[in-house]
Amino acid sequence: MAINLAPEEKKLLVREVQTFFDQEREEAIGVIAAENILDFFLNNLGTLIYNKALDDARVWFSKKMENLETDYDLLYRYGKK
Repeated sequence: MAINLAPEEKKLLVREVQTFFDQEREEAIGVIAAENILDFFLNNLGTLIYNKALDDARVWFSKKMENLETDYDLLYRYGKK
């Protein structure tokens, strides 16, 4: 599954990769190298991260549904007739 980024998002992430290399490794890399690194991580980790986000969303929605069921039960049992 390919992760599609808007051009502005990709530019921002490429700059982030360049900044990381500059600050953490004291190494200047160009735009093409930064794009290649970004593409590598998106292609190799993107699906895993996407699926983890879906799992987290499922847990969050499940908790919200439990709360909704509790609220519904309270209204049903104790609501006005």
